[in-house]
Amino acid sequence: MENNQGSGSRELLGHVLLPVAHEDDALKTAMALEPYGPEKVTALHVVEKGEGVPDKTPVEQSEELAEESYAAVRRVFPDADEHTAYARDVAGAIFEAAETVDASAIAYRARGGNRLMQFLSGDLSIKLVTNADRPVIALPRDDSNE
Repeated sequence: MENNQGSGSRELLGHVLLPVAHEDDALKTAMALEPYGPEKVTALHVVEKGEGVPDKTPVEQSEELAEESYAAVRRVFPDADEHTAYARDVAGAIFEAAETVDASAIAYRARGGNRLMQFLSGDLSIKLVTNADRPVIALPRDDSNE
């Protein structure tokens, strides 16, 4: 039996979409992905828009947060692309961005929180792994400092 694991992992890591929330999260997520050697990385920041209700933060502040996040990712992946999405549904925005940039996989680092917080937020991790149309890579967390 032939082992194609090497070529399969290359394709899987050919173009990774890396959703990030803020500068610290971006750096930790990029560092968690770095040992796997993706060929191309696109950092994604979703600006949550209220769609009829007040935004969580002003758009200008959210865009500044996105720029700080992209700079953090580029400390690990200097050639990383960036993609900013504006949406209320974060998981949906991630899926749309993956399609738009033609990502081979979505890599994320679960942000934790207690079960109540996960329930109230709709648990993005569950949405990512159950509704994605491409592979989703859950990166390991280093909880020693979190």
